[in-house]
Amino acid sequence: MSAVPLPPLPPAPADGYRPAGRSIADIVDREHRQLLELLEQLSGPDSTPQEGLAVLTAALSRHLSAEEQYLLPAVRAALPTAAERVDAEINADAALLNALKGLTDEALTAVAERVRRHVDGVGGLVAELRAVATEEELIRLGNRLEIAEEAAPTRPHPGTPATPPWNRIVEPAVGVVDKVLDAVTGRPTYLADLPEPPRDR
Repeated sequence: MSAVPLPPLPPAPADGYRPAGRSIADIVDREHRQLLELLEQLSGPDSTPQEGLAVLTAALSRHLSAEEQYLLPAVRAALPTAAERVDAEINADAALLNALKGLTDEALTAVAERVRRHVDGVGGLVAELRAVATEEELIRLGNRLEIAEEAAPTRPHPGTPATPPWNRIVEPAVGVVDKVLDAVTGRPTYLADLPEPPRDR
């Protein structure tokens, strides 16, 4: 197993150490399933479009930001042959964020197709990362992904930096502004804010 370059971490005991938390692969897979289920709900007859569209926009904005800060750099470092695919995903993320701006019910079908392509593309990279990283590395990356997601923007900002180190500096700052706007307007941003949140299948 080759070691995956990680962000600076506190020293850990060498023998038998297993960090607490969830693997980045498990987190990303779960979020992908939830996003797909939310899209399915929003296309159904009993959907709550306005609330649902706001939550979808916020969930995707957070998800893409955190992936670009930690998942995609880890894939690029661990799997040099996947660099072009990582670049393609970053470009696709920018296009998806652009499509999310002012998202309407009419534009949902096109956004759903972009999300499905994202899930397929990033899902393949996650599977390859699982094969070369240790469980400890995946968990430590998962911890960082979750922290990044909590600080991430809740609105699409396709013009912000998409690669480290700048995205790890800019995205949390933009996220603070977004969260203030969300609080002032009462905008729902979490799956749990929906009357029927997507199940964790």
